[in-house]
Amino acid sequence: MGILNKLFGSSEPKETKQLPWIPLDDVQQLQHIAEKSKTKTQVIFKHSTRCGISRMVMNQFVEAYNMTEKDLDLYYLDLLSYRDISNEVGYIFQVIHESPQLLVIKNGVTVAHTSHGAINTIDLQQFV
Repeated sequence: MGILNKLFGSSEPKETKQLPWIPLDDVQQLQHIAEKSKTKTQVIFKHSTRCGISRMVMNQFVEAYNMTEKDLDLYYLDLLSYRDISNEVGYIFQVIHESPQLLVIKNGVTVAHTSHGAINTIDLQQFV
């Protein structure tokens, strides 16, 4: 049965890795993120829930993620539900909107940002 499971997949549900996401759903959180970044790295993942590329990048990001809540705070922004917050992220943290997009914030400013497949090449450890 083992080889058949490898070929066709198991009927058992696959365990999904859970990240310590903090929902970014209020524009007021952005000032909190800027302030908190003075003592702890803050990361914002902007995701379009209708985009296949964004979903693929997010799944790869989740699988590769190896940080803890002690290392940094990880925010999730649903672009379609909170476009106004996404616009404000661009304004406050001085980045042009892309999707998917990852921002690393320290000392109130964006120290790194990237989008699409490059998200999964960024070494978050270097910003902790």
